[in-house]
Amino acid sequence: MGHRRQTVFERNVPARSVVDHALASTRQAVFWQDDLGEPAAYPALSARVRADVAVVGAGYAGLWAALRARQRHPGARVVLIEGRSVGWAASGRGPGFCGARLTHGGRPDADERAALTRLGQEHLAAVGSAVAELGLDCPWERTGVVDLAVEPHQIDWLQDAAGAAARAGAPHTLLDRAKVRAEIASPTYEAGLVRPDAVALTHPARLAAELARAASALGVEIFEHTRVTRLVPPGRGAHGDVVLRTTSPAGEAAVRADRVVLGTGAFPALPRRYRRHTVPVYDYAIATEPLSAELLGAIGWRGRQGLRDLAHRAHRYRLTADDRIVFGGHDAVYHYGGRVRRAYENRPEASRRLAEHLLTTFPQLEGVRLTHRWAGAAGVTTGCGPFLGQAAGGRVQHVAGFAGLGVVATHFAAEVALDRFDVLDGAAETERSALRTLRQVPAPFPPEPVTAAGLRAVGRSLDGADHGHGRRDVLLRSLDALGLGRDT
Repeated sequence: MGHRRQTVFERNVPARSVVDHALASTRQAVFWQDDLGEPAAYPALSARVRADVAVVGAGYAGLWAALRARQRHPGARVVLIEGRSVGWAASGRGPGFCGARLTHGGRPDADERAALTRLGQEHLAAVGSAVAELGLDCPWERTGVVDLAVEPHQIDWLQDAAGAAARAGAPHTLLDRAKVRAEIASPTYEAGLVRPDAVALTHPARLAAELARAASALGVEIFEHTRVTRLVPPGRGAHGDVVLRTTSPAGEAAVRADRVVLGTGAFPALPRRYRRHTVPVYDYAIATEPLSAELLGAIGWRGRQGLRDLAHRAHRYRLTADDRIVFGGHDAVYHYGGRVRRAYENRPEASRRLAEHLLTTFPQLEGVRLTHRWAGAAGVTTGCGPFLGQAAGGRVQHVAGFAGLGVVATHFAAEVALDRFDVLDGAAETERSALRTLRQVPAPFPPEPVTAAGLRAVGRSLDGADHGHGRRDVLLRSLDALGLGRDT
């Protein structure tokens, strides 16, 4: 066992009284959803309907699938069913980073790696175009991102990343310690890699609400507070249709559909074969009150880029339209049994740790109050990235595992699911639907208690790497060898 070295966040812990003051007025509430206000409401399903395409889940994956299905086939009846409300779950809770990356893990060959990189950039541009063309009333700031070394050993990683960016012809600027601190005044930064084309920032809850509005305007029928209890494949008394059994305050009903897209995120998959392919992992975040112009001047950050450090247990943070800092990450918590529960969102120790880390990053914030603390559950796979499963001979497409990828990867996956439907109708495969990487379904998680024990072990190993100069232990190296990569 190597020497356990303190991280920068342990070497420079702010005074307890400073942290107490920052947390004193926080509410357990999602800042983005509070800031959105009262969104449009959609009815619950109260009667049987038949659709050409039915979509389950009104997060980004489902919203993109429904909207793009209607655009491709304007005469089709498209129905979108949501168990709670539009954007209620992970899509309305994340930091609003819209990155060009389409997968975390896996081992695509060189050709597919190049294709995934290019397609990621194309889909990032496509989402930005959709915001403009559909008239979506939500921010879209093409700010880019700064990857940050916060420990000396991470400088080598940044230099490797800069070399890879140079070979790929991607715009980038490597900043040494003095230059990165002149750009953004944090005593924790050792170096930075600016990627101006890699990320756009948006308001996650507002984007979800606006996608629903645009889809509805195109003719998509949206039903909220309608939970799908069962998926019945064709050939069981359904006259060739896929049947979705539902329940809502309006009673029990059903949707019969020719094609179905499932975008249920961290919630249990409807096809039994995929029930153990994702598990919900909780990520935590905090938001400050709006910062004064004087305070912003002391920090710098004039480019308003998204920021993320290179720790194995990393932080991501950004400025909002009203100049708050939203700061999240570090803790990723799985609860035994893989359930999604509101009670899991309140984790005071995680909120306190984030407050400490924020104040270590920006000591200038002493005296500033935090207003919100919240969490969201994201669906995580053993392959550390999204996958597209299918059932009923391809008539049911299941897209899942977007943890940390968000807007752009869900747009990509929705388009692939619709490409696959077109292939069923005789169309040729598209470049993206033909990718071998997308046909690789990750291994399922084992039954409890093995999953809980295994994820705890991975968490300990990641923490150990952060405390051991970045060195990965035998568990992490074994996962690397299986293609799970640094983002495990």
